[in-house]
Amino acid sequence: MNYQDDSVVSREIIRKNTGTVTLFAFGKGQGLSEHTAPFDALVYIVEEEVEVLISGSAHYLNQGKFVILPANEPHALKALSNFKMLLVMVKS
Repeated sequence: MNYQDDSVVSREIIRKNTGTVTLFAFGKGQGLSEHTAPFDALVYIVEEEVEVLISGSAHYLNQGKFVILPANEPHALKALSNFKMLLVMVKS
């Protein structure tokens, strides 16, 4: 999946009743605004770096690192450079 300037591109890889796996490519400066989700999720950084806010606490991650986004906790993402991530949503 290629980057697109000023955009967020996603491709769902797996969709099951128990969860999903989605690949995202973020252009530098792009992100996801603060929100919550009803399920735990794992974010794995495939390329470059990102700032992840979880309940107001900043986490800076680069290639090969991961973080758990707890269910019902506010979180947001901001691309510090073009970056790619896998989002693994665990529904059960």
